[in-house]
Amino acid sequence: MAPTDTIAAIATPPGAGGIGIVRISGPRARAIAQASTGKNPQARKVYFCAFRDGDGATLDRGLAVYFAAPGSFTGEDVLELHAHGSPVVLNLLLQRACELGARAARPGEFSERAFLNGKLDLAQAEAVADLIAAGSEAAARAALRSLEGEFSRSVRTLFEALTHLRAWLEAALDFPEDEIDFLSAPQLADGLLRLQAQLDSLLAATRRGVLLRDGLHVVIVGRPNAGKSSLLNALAQSERAIVTEIAGTTRDVLRETVNLDGIALTLADTAGLRESGDIVEAEGIRRARAELERADVAMLVTETGHAESDQALLDAGPHGAVRIVVHNKIDLSGETPRHDVDQRGQTHIRLSARTGAGLDLLREELKHLAGHGDATQGAFSARIRHVRALEQVAEHLRAAEKHLQERTGELAAEELRQAQQALGEVTGEFSSDDLLGRIFSTFCIGK
Repeated sequence: MAPTDTIAAIATPPGAGGIGIVRISGPRARAIAQASTGKNPQARKVYFCAFRDGDGATLDRGLAVYFAAPGSFTGEDVLELHAHGSPVVLNLLLQRACELGARAARPGEFSERAFLNGKLDLAQAEAVADLIAAGSEAAARAALRSLEGEFSRSVRTLFEALTHLRAWLEAALDFPEDEIDFLSAPQLADGLLRLQAQLDSLLAATRRGVLLRDGLHVVIVGRPNAGKSSLLNALAQSERAIVTEIAGTTRDVLRETVNLDGIALTLADTAGLRESGDIVEAEGIRRARAELERADVAMLVTETGHAESDQALLDAGPHGAVRIVVHNKIDLSGETPRHDVDQRGQTHIRLSARTGAGLDLLREELKHLAGHGDATQGAFSARIRHVRALEQVAEHLRAAEKHLQERTGELAAEELRQAQQALGEVTGEFSSDDLLGRIFSTFCIGK
């Protein structure tokens, strides 16, 4: 149910600035405007006025803008007070709004009301937060596409196809004498196959959307003195890591965020992996292995003559991570920069972190893995929550296919129902209060 009280918050970031905004949403927004500005505001008109306290004293002078329901962001009456960006002034305006019947808003409560009032679906509401937090141009463009409904439209297309499939199957169950004919009809099997193909495509795009939003987590591993820290410095284009001839210089995990043509990468340089009796180095190695478990990309740095023996370091990493083998120090071996893919599907890149030869090959590979090629081709932002929901849909569709092959129509129908419910969690057609609370609590106050 949509709330009926009025909320208020400072909608601009903390600190001093030229302009600050207090946002008010709810049924008392217009009355608060009248009491604090002396104006009887008309919708979508800007008023220059004095903002006054309960005694009539002027708190500040600025602009007041009123949006009448349902033509506002939240779908409710909304008032915005544009004042000077002094934290003291903005807090006084917020206190005045609360004196006049509003209450302080929770984090994300304005977006939550927009969702509850049907102005945004859940994926679009999440895109609002993603746009605010975007760390790169590609992430911002992808978040905007999600906010404009590109992701949601793809989900709704699947939802409608799934509804049609459920209707066909449940019609068969309503006429048991014809059930076998219905279940063996090619339209049902073909429809399920098309649905699975659409889902696979959407799931792949959603995974790319997660990378655009969160960036690519690249963990650099290898033996001591293989050139891991030199590679981090070369990619970051700064002397972030200490580089010496002494093995075991890196004792902890060193993280650096790198922007490659609008794609955010988090590089993690780790301690050289080897057996060590040094307590500090051993702890660094333990942390390196823990970091590797969370990697999107596991990058092994090796050199000529050690690649095969170093492969075990990659094999110990997470199975879901993309693997890149960087053959470093080609300036010493006399090799030329090269990009190859072996029979295991691992990418091999030969380069020199010291001279920079071949470094562009690695940059291009990382950009490709992060979805750079899709940044201008309709990519949208997404979250791990969306991926998990779509993976559940895929599991239910596979189970439904199995039951159809076994001619157990009731079980297939139940799997399709659960698939539709999991799909509805993405946009909020089916969602629990607990889920909504967890999502909107991560938003900033005032949005």
